[in-house]
Amino acid sequence: ANLKGANLKGANLKGAYLYGVNLEGANLKGANLYGANLYGAILYEVNLRDADLRDADLRDADLRDANLTRANLTRANLTRANLTRANLTRANLYYADLEGVNLKGANLKDANLYEADLEGVRDDEETIWPEGYAPWS
Repeated sequence: ANLKGANLKGANLKGAYLYGVNLEGANLKGANLYGANLYGAILYEVNLRDADLRDADLRDADLRDANLTRANLTRANLTRANLTRANLTRANLYYADLEGVNLKGANLKDANLYEADLEGVRDDEETIWPEGYAPWS
């Protein structure tokens, strides 16, 4: 499905099957995506500010330059997702699976990474981690 640039602000997409959907540049601010299947979705430059992504499947999703400020990603599966330059300021990644995720240039300032799986995460000198958080030390 192609929903490029769609305005889905505050939409209730709980449990939606959005496998491989193109939502490039879409507005999903405050949307309910609890348990949604977004496997392989194109979420480039999407606005997911304040979105509920608890238990969502975001494996292999393209989230480059996405706005995930204050998004709730508790227990979300982000395995191998591309979060290059994504804004995850104050995002809740409690128990999230971030295995093999690309976080190059991503902003995780004040994000909650408690019990998150960060195995194989790729970052760089532009990646901003939460204060006092040293993932590779």
